[in-house]
Amino acid sequence: MKAVRVHATGGPEVLQLEDVPTPSPGPGEVLIRVEAAGVNFIDLYQRAGAYKVATPFVPGQEAAGRIAALGAGVTGCTVGDRVGCYYGGLSGYAESAIAPADKVVPLPDGVTTAQAAAVLLQGMTAHYLACTTYPLRPGDTCVVHAAAGGVGLLLCQLAKRCGARVIGTVSTAAKAALARAAGADEVIRYTETDFAIEVKRLTGGKGVQVVYDSVGKTTFTAGLGCIAPRGMMVLFGQSSGAVEPLDPQVLNHRGSLFLTRPTLGHYVATRAELEQRSGDLFRWMQEGTLRVRIDREFPLARAGEAHAALAGRGTTGKVLLVP
Repeated sequence: MKAVRVHATGGPEVLQLEDVPTPSPGPGEVLIRVEAAGVNFIDLYQRAGAYKVATPFVPGQEAAGRIAALGAGVTGCTVGDRVGCYYGGLSGYAESAIAPADKVVPLPDGVTTAQAAAVLLQGMTAHYLACTTYPLRPGDTCVVHAAAGGVGLLLCQLAKRCGARVIGTVSTAAKAALARAAGADEVIRYTETDFAIEVKRLTGGKGVQVVYDSVGKTTFTAGLGCIAPRGMMVLFGQSSGAVEPLDPQVLNHRGSLFLTRPTLGHYVATRAELEQRSGDLFRWMQEGTLRVRIDREFPLARAGEAHAALAGRGTTGKVLLVP
């Protein structure tokens, strides 16, 4: 089969399409014939060496397709079932991938494999952010950075579903339009306006209850100044680079703030959580109340271009690899 492998960390050029043996599922595992694989920032961090992974490796933690084979002891699914999977060891940039059976979820009618590969990691991230890390309530106001990105567009929709007022930040007029269509009540173009000052103006100087920050280095410090006393900074990514070390006393001076650095794995740690979050997403998609935007699709041979597109922050929605 064909798979994208990384033999040494570096730029997008280290992603090489190669012929490798098709793996066989072991006990408790399934083999997925991949129809679409999600491209995510964690893949870029691993490829570049920011997150350490033993080489050589096949990137990709998110994919969807059909079950091609079952390992010993697997129950509850059959060959041919349409499934999606988010799993740290998936190796999804390939024509086939092995996954633990308890990490795959069945796809309901009306949800395509492309949509599933586009929504699992980013959608469940938006779900835990809005529903669990800081559970938004009617009357709350939140800031969503990168509001036109893959997580951002989903998070805007879920935040509105919770009854919150949403202030999104974006870089261009086109992205502003997408964020508004996803439910953002106000959109700040940070390339033209100091977002921290504008957030304070929009909230009458009170600040917001929570900032959802996937950007990191260039937004974090200013974002702390947007938060109301006893509010929360949720730092869940670092697309602009890692945040500088922080003196915790800053949180006191800013108003007894809370700071968390969550990751999806801790929020789908049990089968019940995985089924709840993915099930909610799929149900809302079936109802038409959650829209998943796929920005573009690349063949496996152009995985480097897919990484460059995501790193350039020119995408709006999900980037997929299609074997």
